[in-house]
Amino acid sequence: MMGIKIIATGSYLPSKVVTNDDLSKIVDTSDEWIVKRTGIRTRHYLGEGETHQTMAEAAAKQALERANIDRSKIAACIVTTLGGDYITPTCACMLQAALELEENTACFDMNSACAGFPYGLKLAQGLVTKERPYALVVSCEALSRLTDFTDRSTCVLFGDGAGAVVVEGSEDTPDICAILGSRSNQPVLYIDGSTEEGPSYIHMEGQAVFKFAVDIIPRCIQWILDQAGKTVEDLDWLVMHQANERIIDHAVKKMQMPPEKAFKNIAKYGNMSSACIPIALNDLYEAGQLRSGMRVLCVGFGGGLTWGGCLIEIGGIS
Repeated sequence: MMGIKIIATGSYLPSKVVTNDDLSKIVDTSDEWIVKRTGIRTRHYLGEGETHQTMAEAAAKQALERANIDRSKIAACIVTTLGGDYITPTCACMLQAALELEENTACFDMNSACAGFPYGLKLAQGLVTKERPYALVVSCEALSRLTDFTDRSTCVLFGDGAGAVVVEGSEDTPDICAILGSRSNQPVLYIDGSTEEGPSYIHMEGQAVFKFAVDIIPRCIQWILDQAGKTVEDLDWLVMHQANERIIDHAVKKMQMPPEKAFKNIAKYGNMSSACIPIALNDLYEAGQLRSGMRVLCVGFGGGLTWGGCLIEIGGIS
C-alpha cells in the first residue's frame, strides 16, 4: 500500500460567534464554570445562509486552491461527519459536483464520530493509486443542530466548523501507521435516530467519556509510535480531538511530552467532533507552524465509543 502525506489544508468557521456569557443567558451556567471544566471560551454556530454543505465546500476549496493540483488526479472525496444536510445525497456527492471532480471519483460520507478524521485518512490511503495519487478528506460538523440547549452539561461544549486536507500518495512515503478501534458503549454518548420520538440531541455522560478518553489516548499514541518505530521525541506535533482541555493535558502528562508539542485551540472553537483535528492542522499552517517534513500524530475519540489515530507526514508546505 502507498503511504500518504498531507500537502494542503483548509478550514471554514461559521460567522456566528457564541461566547460563554451568551450561553449563560439561556441556561444556568457561567463563563467561569465552563472555562474551569472545559477550557472553552467561544464557539461558532451556523449563521444566516450557512449550511453544513457550504462549510464543507469552503474548506475543501481552500485546501484544493493551496494544493494546486490536477483535480482529475483525485481518486477519492471522503467526508467525515455525524450528518449532513441530507441523508442522501451525501455531502461528498454534492462536493463532487461543486468542486468539478471527475465522475469516476469515489465519493462518500462516513460516520466514526469524533474519531472520523484518522479513519478518513486511512480510507484515503487505501484509495489513492499511482495514476490518481490524490485524495480530499473533509471533516464537517454542524453540532449546533444537535445540541439540547436546556442541558447545561452538554450545550456549552459544541461548535460548528469544517476542516479539509489534500493528501498525496507515494510508494516513497511512509505508512501512516493508523490504529483504529471501538469500545462499544451506546448509553455513554449517543444521538437519537430518526425513528425516535422528538428531536435528535447529543446525550453524553461526561465522566464516563472522560475516563474512556484518558485511558485510550495514551495507549493509542504508544501503539502508533511502536508501530512506526518512533518516540515522542520524533514528533513535531500531537493534534488531538479537542473535547476538553483537561483530557489533552492529562494525555500529555501521561506520555511525558513537552506541553508545547500538543496543539490546543479548544478555547476558540469548542468541540467540533471530527472537524477538530483538520481545523487544528489548518490553524497551525496559517500560523506558519506546519512545514514540509514535519511528523504529526493525530488522535480522535468519541461516540461509539470510537477511537483512532495515525502518524502522518507533511509535504509540499513551506
